[in-house]
Amino acid sequence: MDVFKVRDEVIDDYRAFTQGFLTIRDTEIREKVESDIDSGLLWPEPWLALNPSFETGGSVDDLVDQGALAETTAKVFRIKEHEGGPGRSTHHLARTPA
Repeated sequence: MDVFKVRDEVIDDYRAFTQGFLTIRDTEIREKVESDIDSGLLWPEPWLALNPSFETGGSVDDLVDQGALAETTAKVFRIKEHEGGPGRSTHHLARTPA
């Protein structure tokens, strides 16, 4: 799948949809609106971002041991091997950007 081609198809479909509602009789206004639409007024440029790295905040068990979380928290936030089971360990949490 070519994501850029999909993006272009979505934009073309959206353009056709929005222009279906536009009936502008004044030539100057119509040209301005068409120019703005052609320049991307209704859709931003593609944006790619990466999440920053985070230091580990420790596991839920660690935070319970430190007194930062209530003991019942460790019983709730467990990785379950099967439904209804007690679970084996708790999730690790992110703390701050590294």
